[in-house]
Amino acid sequence: MHTLKLIALSCALSLPALSHAAPHDTVQTQENLCSAYSQAGMRDCLAQKVAESQVALQRAEEAAGHSLTQWDEDSKYINVAKAKLVASDRESPRYRDTECEFSASLSGGGAGNAHEMGRLACVAVLNNRRAEQLRNAVANLPLR
Repeated sequence: MHTLKLIALSCALSLPALSHAAPHDTVQTQENLCSAYSQAGMRDCLAQKVAESQVALQRAEEAAGHSLTQWDEDSKYINVAKAKLVASDRESPRYRDTECEFSASLSGGGAGNAHEMGRLACVAVLNNRRAEQLRNAVANLPLR
């Protein structure tokens, strides 16, 4: 369990401080939500958290695109914003995966599934933060 706390701390320190991030969604929180299980069960639970966060992220990406389509703005600016959203959506998983691999590597020679559980918790957190970031980015656009 000490290894998991070390992973949680290292992930928390290495994750970007996003003003849009939900304060309750941290690596530690994700791991605590799954801590009632055995190590194998905890890994499965965290994998489920990743799947849930991926669905939330996909919905947020779709909603952001829809909001841009409905934006009460000149079409040339809408098209630029849509292209930037697509580029951002394409790059975000690369950043997330690299960041979470780095963060999980800080478990060193951690026993069992510690590396993978830390990585999964980090992926769920960053997916949720990205979804929140997208929701906030388009929340106040004036719509037609």
